Amino acid sequence: MNETATTPITRPRWLSNRAWPYDVKTFEHNASRIAYTDTGAGRALLLVHSGTWTIIWRDLIARLAPRFRVVALDPPAMGLSDTGAGAGIVQTAAAVSALVTALDLRDLTLVLHDLGGPAGLQAARDWPGRVAGLAAVNCFGWRPAGAGFRGMLRIVGSGVLRESDVWTGWLPALSSTRYGVGRHFSRADRIAYRRGFGRRGRRSFHENMHSALHLDFSHVDEGLTAIADRPILTVFGQHNDPLHFQPRWRAVGSDVEQVVVPHGYHFPMCDAPDLVAAAITDWHGRKIASGRSAAPIGSLCLGRANGAMF
Repeated sequence: MNETATTPITRPRWLSNRAWPYDVKTFEHNASRIAYTDTGAGRALLLVHSGTWTIIWRDLIARLAPRFRVVALDPPAMGLSDTGAGAGIVQTAAAVSALVTALDLRDLTLVLHDLGGPAGLQAARDWPGRVAGLAAVNCFGWRPAGAGFRGMLRIVGSGVLRESDVWTGWLPALSSTRYGVGRHFSRADRIAYRRGFGRRGRRSFHENMHSALHLDFSHVDEGLTAIADRPILTVFGQHNDPLHFQPRWRAVGSDVEQVVVPHGYHFPMCDAPDLVAAAITDWHGRKIASGRSAAPIGSLCLGRANGAMF
């Protein structure tokens, strides 16, 4: 490693091996202790979210780790990571960049969800030569525009909504249902998800949403521009693209494939982990591992036109 050596973490009692069946380590960064998981073997996939914690990737990791080295981290002030310098997209991007450097990840594929889109792309600005491809899972990678998009961020990132959530926990309760992460979670899994989304984490989530309104997106733009010539896969839930991010992604590069998860919502990797893992594995094998383009497998998508799955 190129930074402070990592150390194993003592699991909290509420995080059972069933809820998170992977080892967790930490490394020090900017006065924070950043928790991460590094499992499997093969070419690297880096899973990034900014606003919640790594349990959302659990079932996807189980299906990808036999073929890939899968790395996922808890953003600052979320899950098992310390608060340190604070919470927001900038802080997550810095932690992601430090982890990539610390583990010396190369030839990696970014797998980004939600606010992990801008966070991961801002981080990639520092090391575009390490990136082989991008899988965008229900996320965006550009400056929020339009009344609907900015209004949503303003409302969800507001102090009033933040403090109501901090004291009542309505967000983790709502997002742990089958319409959030909980479609294939047991009752104990849902409890663990909510415990990792405690008061500190709930405040962090809303601060992340607020930060998206004030971020200097020129760094995100630079990151996206630098890797736009790499293969891109987008994965969205059928019922969760109200702001029409998929057409925007289709215009980003010349090699974009798109998958829609039937009956999926905001967390398609939780709704249909088998389908999402198969889509990523197939796409990665054709576009990245082989070093050449090939036609997508039709069974992984609802339809196909112009070389894109959608």
